[in-house]
Amino acid sequence: MEEQRRNPQQFLRTIHAQEDRKKRGRLKIFFGYAAGVGKTYAMLKEARKAKKEGKDVVVGYVERHIRPDTLALLDGLEQIPCKEIVYKGVALKEFDLDAALVRKPQLILVDELAHSNAAGCRHAKRYQDVEELLRAGIDVYTTVNVQHLESLNDLVASITGIAVAERIPDRIFDSADQVKLVDIEPADLIVRLQAGKVYREGQAQRALNNFFTEENLTALREIALRRTADRLNRTAQKTGNEAAARAGEHILICLSSAPSNAKVIRTAARMAEAFHSGFTALFVETPETKELKGDNLKRLRDNLRLAEQMGAQIATVYGDDPAVQIAEYAKVSGVTKIVLGRTSRPRAFLLRGSSLADKLTNLAGGNIDIYIIPDTQSIYKRKLSFHRSTEPWFSWKDFLKTLMVVVLATGISFAFFAAGLRDANIIIIYLLGVLITAIWTRGHFYGALASLLSVVAFNYFFTIPRFTLQATDPDYPITFLIMLIASVISSTLATRVKKQARQSAQKAYYTELLMSCSQKLQQGKDEQEIIKLAAQQLSILLERPILYALNKGEDALQFEVTPIEQAKELMTSMTAEERAVADWVVKNNKRAGATTSTLSQAQNLYLAVRGIQGVMGVVGIPSKYYPTLEMFEKNLIIAILNECGLILERRRFREEKQTIEMETQQERLRSNLLRAISHDLRTPLTSISGNAGVLMEKSIVLEEEKKQELYRSIYDDSMWLVNLTENLLSITRIENGTMHLQMNAELLDDVFREALSHLDRQAKDHQISVELPDDLLMAKMDVRLIIQVIINIVNNAIKYTPVGSHIVLRAEKQESMVAVSISDDGPGISDKAKVHLFDMFYTASQGKSDSRRGLGLGLNLCRSIVTAHGGTISVRDNMPHGAVFTFTLPLEEVEMHNV
Repeated sequence: MEEQRRNPQQFLRTIHAQEDRKKRGRLKIFFGYAAGVGKTYAMLKEARKAKKEGKDVVVGYVERHIRPDTLALLDGLEQIPCKEIVYKGVALKEFDLDAALVRKPQLILVDELAHSNAAGCRHAKRYQDVEELLRAGIDVYTTVNVQHLESLNDLVASITGIAVAERIPDRIFDSADQVKLVDIEPADLIVRLQAGKVYREGQAQRALNNFFTEENLTALREIALRRTADRLNRTAQKTGNEAAARAGEHILICLSSAPSNAKVIRTAARMAEAFHSGFTALFVETPETKELKGDNLKRLRDNLRLAEQMGAQIATVYGDDPAVQIAEYAKVSGVTKIVLGRTSRPRAFLLRGSSLADKLTNLAGGNIDIYIIPDTQSIYKRKLSFHRSTEPWFSWKDFLKTLMVVVLATGISFAFFAAGLRDANIIIIYLLGVLITAIWTRGHFYGALASLLSVVAFNYFFTIPRFTLQATDPDYPITFLIMLIASVISSTLATRVKKQARQSAQKAYYTELLMSCSQKLQQGKDEQEIIKLAAQQLSILLERPILYALNKGEDALQFEVTPIEQAKELMTSMTAEERAVADWVVKNNKRAGATTSTLSQAQNLYLAVRGIQGVMGVVGIPSKYYPTLEMFEKNLIIAILNECGLILERRRFREEKQTIEMETQQERLRSNLLRAISHDLRTPLTSISGNAGVLMEKSIVLEEEKKQELYRSIYDDSMWLVNLTENLLSITRIENGTMHLQMNAELLDDVFREALSHLDRQAKDHQISVELPDDLLMAKMDVRLIIQVIINIVNNAIKYTPVGSHIVLRAEKQESMVAVSISDDGPGISDKAKVHLFDMFYTASQGKSDSRRGLGLGLNLCRSIVTAHGGTISVRDNMPHGAVFTFTLPLEEVEMHNV
């Protein structure tokens, strides 16, 4: 069996997740089945033990109640003062998150994980405070009861009859590094309650009569034990088995505004955890859902947030029939189980129809299991608000269109009647008019009105007796009824087709937007342009301006606005508080601001542009004067930002790779240079030291001619070393980017003469001449560097041409440049050598032996200098034999003035 290869992206995410896990703090939860079992007491004992072991321990918040044993354990532990917040005239004490982050201990105690923070705190829930502490690398001890777990809320409510408002997502519980179950017998807990060790006397008595019955406590204890055991099983199975299970099972629920939908979401979440499967929450947007208002709309949004908290992936589809849309999505997405709720809403006797579960059973086929969750809540009455639709229910323009179509149909019917055609043809004309009205106007009202007016007009103008609303023929009432029914059905079908066409156009628009967005982001020239393109797409989608900024590490966020016309207005709202929210998003890689539970007092919604390694940027979406974002819009926003984040990260990876490759190449060049120097310097240095030793030896008597020969050898080797050192220094300056050109206008005649005065000693054995058609020809150059270029080329010609050869220096004007050429009549250069002649470390053997062959730096240096001047350098054959080196420099015109 072939081993399944892991996706590189998934592998990279796993590595980064492991690295983030090492940086994060560790979470330990003290878990119980009810208040008073000793969670806080056990937490404080563990904290005191950790402090004795030398750990920096701080108490962030502990619910004191009236328990003296618990309060005694606080002695000797450092405590962070609570943050006082005034809400509706009442001073409330809350955990001070900012003070804890500034203090940054190794371990902090934060009691009551499920607590809801007062308005004005950074986060709506305390578990969000704890998550931020963990991201900051601080270990946390906290407490929670079983009834506060989101997925168990319905189960606990059915047992105790009490719905708990403060809840935490199950992912917080399951992601904890340790969960310690604090357990006592229910009978012992009741004794503690009666003794006043949990609540005060009056409060304790009410608790005993309601929540703290022995039956309730026994059931809650069993649930807590089972939930702890389930967590242990899930932790043990988080290996390759989980991936295999997820590939096999996929659970789907349908989001709605029904009261039972929350229970369906929690049940499906527990099933997904049990099966280790994928979990999707599907929202089918129909014309009815667009008209939801009040409590129904609030429930729909609450259910959406609940599904996100329970770890569901949110998806949206459009259609008129939810059953068809759910079935199609389930087939395409590989769903294996669908979880539905069944309400107690009655159905009319004559309009019994099939339920959603029945339709899904027929449409989904036999490969998908359908689970029905019963609901015992009160009858669900879905109230639709037609008057709150985005379009007015009555329009004079559409009313006049309806009248015009009916009048036109009546006129054509008069022509048919005069021609002696049958009544059936006239009825068809009126039906056609109804169809045109339904297509031409908006809403069902005008189609129904056209149907009624058509029946009345047919009765008044074309039935006997004419021009009355009476009908003598007994068949006419049946004709009128059938005509009215046919008109209404035709109008309804035409309106539905028009709505479906509008929905298809909307889906096509969103699809086109995503495709064009991906293509445009790929074409971005740099990071700033990429995030700007993403913001422009969001602005087009949401029809509002968008703030955007790149995350550049320690640098402050530099916000820009698209479209630029609204930048001034929007940037005035970017106060220090708004910028602080954006900074928090970058630091914590979480959304925050308006419409969220974190820093919700902000005017804008801030979203992170995420890459695999972290936050690449942040986008701000104004919310104060704009409508609330719909679910499908949120999905598109996340898709666009994720695509933008991945492209930004790929570009950054590519730039980092290029930098590393460049550094590697430079290091390789340095290594090659050092190896070449160490090898090629040995020969001249050995020659210099040997010749000098011979001259210094007094016992050796040398003739004057022999001495002069040794002197010339030492001089030649020294000059070779000087030239080599000059080239090495110039190469180093170019590589480091420290070479600065001092450009001046120079006469080529003076430059040539200065260069020829510094040539190799062997230049006297060659015939060197200068040809200048214009003695006043000038060029812009750094004269010191250009002289070095000429010396290098001429010395090469001296070195590789025989004694007595001709070397000619020329310069002539070529448009806006000066072309300098150095030619010789030596053996020339092979075509193979011409290709690599200007490469670093390349040396060509031209048939002349030399113990001091160059390092291949001179011509490479010449090319670098000429290129820095904005010119080019090349080599070609000289006829009939030899080589010509040509390089160009910027021309400097000489202005002649009459004196």
